[in-house]
Amino acid sequence: MDILWIGMAFIFGMLVSRIKLPPLVGYLAAGGILSVYGYEAGAALHEVAHLGVLLLLFTVGLHLRLKNIVRIEVLGTGGIHLLFSVAIFVPIAWAFGYDLLASLIIAVVLGFSSTVLTAKNLERRGELGAFHGRVAIGILILQDIVAIVLLGLTSGTTPSPWSLALLGLPLIRPGIIKIVELSNEEELKLLFALMLAMGGGAIFEGLGLSSELGALVAGMLLSGHAVADELSKKLWGLKEAFLVGFFLEVGLAGLPSLQDFYLALIAIAILPIKAVLFYALMLTFKLRARTSFIATVSLTSYSEFTLIAGSVAASAGFIPEGVVIAFALLTAVSFALNAPLSIWEERLWERMEMFLSRFERDVRHPDQQTISLGSAEYLVVGMGNAGQAAYDRLKKEEKHVVGMDIDPARIEQNLSEGRRVIYGDMQDIELWNNLDLSNVKSVIMAIGTPEAKVNATKYMRTNKYKGAIYALTMREDEHRALGEAGASAVCLPITQAGRKLAELSLSDNNAPEDMILSPELNS
Repeated sequence: MDILWIGMAFIFGMLVSRIKLPPLVGYLAAGGILSVYGYEAGAALHEVAHLGVLLLLFTVGLHLRLKNIVRIEVLGTGGIHLLFSVAIFVPIAWAFGYDLLASLIIAVVLGFSSTVLTAKNLERRGELGAFHGRVAIGILILQDIVAIVLLGLTSGTTPSPWSLALLGLPLIRPGIIKIVELSNEEELKLLFALMLAMGGGAIFEGLGLSSELGALVAGMLLSGHAVADELSKKLWGLKEAFLVGFFLEVGLAGLPSLQDFYLALIAIAILPIKAVLFYALMLTFKLRARTSFIATVSLTSYSEFTLIAGSVAASAGFIPEGVVIAFALLTAVSFALNAPLSIWEERLWERMEMFLSRFERDVRHPDQQTISLGSAEYLVVGMGNAGQAAYDRLKKEEKHVVGMDIDPARIEQNLSEGRRVIYGDMQDIELWNNLDLSNVKSVIMAIGTPEAKVNATKYMRTNKYKGAIYALTMREDEHRALGEAGASAVCLPITQAGRKLAELSLSDNNAPEDMILSPELNS
């Protein structure tokens, strides 16, 4: 039985991924098809699904940072949007015959957007550090906190008096961080992360609280420290694998009743309203039209937390089981609709820019970008290892150089090391439309996704930039695309390093001691 649902999940996940849909859609479909043939979720699948949820909440906790939430555009947009969602869905659920409490729970969970889908899309495009990425993630974190509160309230258990002792958990944070730092082996860190997630869930459950809440709090104990990002990356694949079990289990619940099916259809029809509301609220809080549009595309979906919180509420008897099946259908369809939008968002923006920009407020925007580079003659886009090496070499030659990056943390690091670095989103056509490059002799693009580098090159050439554009790439097909877009020269460091090594090995003489390949060739 286990090999059957694993095989079905793989086949359907692969099939939907071939048409650019999230594999999650395939997992739900696989579970639905298995349910039609009479298969039911067993104890093993349930344990896998539960562990997947714990790992998801643990990784959410690792990234729960107050500075990403305590911003007016995040609190205002996220909070008001959730209130509007409740106001829309409570009457709808009430009209379908659900009682007031069930209607309220249904309305709240339908206000969530997908953390997993948004994070994946932003990571794929290298935009987690972009302003619109930070706004979207901040709103999602706010929603996640609401979801966790809802999980705690609907878990159906009475907290033990000893649960007050959990208020002292922050006191053990230094010890936990020290243990992670002492775990030099990669597998030890992975095991310790698993122990924290499962242990936190078990402790909270033992004290009469939600195990999901325990996993989230365990992650929060490491939030803001460098080890949090490291553990999150190590757990990503494992978490995704176990979450397959959760989506399969939801799919195996079968098809929704006619009433629940109609509820799902209405929620799908309301999805465009959800998107328009996000866009309007972001503009209200002074964000630029493009920032609002890109963030809105990222947030236009229903959430895996809709399923998770709904499942917990259903297991405690607060809402009918059939509603969770409707949530599964709703989530799968919203993911399928969001996938092409995320892929084509830049092209959609180019087509809709004239119309959407009419609604932008004529005020100072919090996401305003630099329009002048001063006396700089060289611009380095992407201040990672390669970008830093290029910047330092130009500075050594006493050239006027400025760096640009999308990640605030990386900008702060470079500023602390004495480099002049500004914020800029290289995929933002408005940046290149407004940025004065008249004094810039050459632009060096040392980071970014292939699509971002190609688009940035096109935007610069479209705006009549005549200087040289040099790009760093690791792929031959990207090399050609950049050349066609107008790049003056493209560096393939791995290929060039390999050729250099071959030349050295064919040489009759040993290489001089000072002839070493620079580290940035492998960055």
